[in-house]
Amino acid sequence: MRLTVENPAPDGQVFTMPTWIPGSYMIRDYARNVVAIRAESDGLDVPLKKLDKSRWRAAPVQKPLTLVAEIYAYDLSVRGAHLDNTHAYFNGPCVFFAVCGQEDLPCELEILPPAGPAAAEWRVATSMRRKDAAPYSFGTFEADDYAELIDHPVEAGQLSIGEFEVRGIPHAIAIRGKTRVDMGRLCRDVETLCERHMSLLGVPEGFDRYVFLVHAPGSGYGGLEHGWSSSLVCARDSLPARGDDTVGDAYRTFLGLVSHEYFHAWNVKRMKPAVFAPYDLSAESHTGLLWVFEGITSYYDDLALVRSGLISEKSYLELLGRTITRVLRGSGRLKQSVEESSFDAWTKFYKQDANAPNAIVSYYAKGSLIALALDLKLRSQTDGRVSLDDVMKACWERWGDSDVGMPEDGFETVAAEVSQLDLDDFFDASVRGTGELPLEALLHTHGIAYTLRASSGSSDKGGQKLDNSKQRSVWLGATLTETNGKSTFASVMNGGPAELAGIAPGDEAVALDGLQLTSANADSRLKACRVGDELELVVFRGDELLTTRVRLDAAPLDTCYLELIGDVELDVESRRMAWLHA
Repeated sequence: MRLTVENPAPDGQVFTMPTWIPGSYMIRDYARNVVAIRAESDGLDVPLKKLDKSRWRAAPVQKPLTLVAEIYAYDLSVRGAHLDNTHAYFNGPCVFFAVCGQEDLPCELEILPPAGPAAAEWRVATSMRRKDAAPYSFGTFEADDYAELIDHPVEAGQLSIGEFEVRGIPHAIAIRGKTRVDMGRLCRDVETLCERHMSLLGVPEGFDRYVFLVHAPGSGYGGLEHGWSSSLVCARDSLPARGDDTVGDAYRTFLGLVSHEYFHAWNVKRMKPAVFAPYDLSAESHTGLLWVFEGITSYYDDLALVRSGLISEKSYLELLGRTITRVLRGSGRLKQSVEESSFDAWTKFYKQDANAPNAIVSYYAKGSLIALALDLKLRSQTDGRVSLDDVMKACWERWGDSDVGMPEDGFETVAAEVSQLDLDDFFDASVRGTGELPLEALLHTHGIAYTLRASSGSSDKGGQKLDNSKQRSVWLGATLTETNGKSTFASVMNGGPAELAGIAPGDEAVALDGLQLTSANADSRLKACRVGDELELVVFRGDELLTTRVRLDAAPLDTCYLELIGDVELDVESRRMAWLHA
């Protein structure tokens, strides 16, 4: 990496690297990947002093100053940079130094092809504006300032590329990985999704292109939003194969990921919390509003699938049931509010340990359920006059395409103004409180039946109705996972049978009732047991063999499924149709 500053600061130019990347709220200290660094000017070396973990100061010079750095790049996540002989991928915060005091100046980036014949087949995909680079080629790119420079990830390699337009705006999908994807179908489906989101909040100012960068290995999942693009990881079998016109579970999940990251182009990339306007990438920026910007986005990502006709009402209700199930299975929801979860994302949500299910609530999952509850509450109490759609439009008009971010009480204030309802108790209970959401009653007002049942086992994600014979009657109160050929207790639920028996996270399972216990056979072993059975449980803790007795308890009703209620009144049916089909 070479960075040239035409007019360095006369008292010595300072350079810095971000400590975190927008959209992923954890200090990552990207400067730790700097292997070697030096400065030069007019052909001579310039002294460079490190000031702290992320800043360097060059000695004063009279002519242009060049910083040269070698950076280790072997992070395959959407938050990092990765370079090998098959491709190059990078996010700006991982490789680009900020020129302190000159962050607002325009930037030019020249991307050069690597040496060797293999690179002859490489193409370059990025949403950064081209200066002299041909489409999907190496060359020179430009950005208005440093903030924009680091908001355009770059993928170079052998790429499968599809293109389409949404309201005349060019969009592209660039896929890295050995796939046999039906690119035509994928582009049509994603175009449908993008149009749905654009119809809600309109075209942002300067939104003149968009690129989906997709890495499709054998397994994996994740995404990160950017202003004109998103980086996505999915298993290659999640993508639609040629000749397959179904929407299976894996493809539905991928479409939900696409929908989520695209909606972020409005909700967090342009309309954002006040503490992010602008971003301070040198330290944590705490806000209690991540439930708005991630939770509401998580609500609209799957809702857009049914509203655009890509999935059925039944399929959408299955997804909702799964989200409710995820929240119900963590007792952390009873101890941490989503406002607290948002504020503590830096030290808790992004740094989860074995006790996370007992201590943390997801501002993504519960945030999406708060959005659902608010949407249904607004629709029912205003006779359909106001919905969450109207609140989001009003928020966008106030803070979208603006340099001013949403204040901490901004969303609640707008919701009350738009609806003309007193929503203080709702937000106090759902956002700042830890009680259960009134989803059953609210869904019933829209013709949806809400039912809880026991899980059928570790692979049961919820969302589907099962007869009693397939549900387990007892539970151990712990999850087992396979690690290095050993079955260990990954998490132990507060107050559950395993915790009461003295089991701790990290214990290696050995035997239950005299028979081997593994993550693979745990469900079948428990299926033969009854409530109140007291069994011998043997584990290794470190290299010590421990024997205890565990008393099995009734399996909790923590698995949700939703169903359409037939023969509902006309106003209920109209309300349901307006919600699910906008």
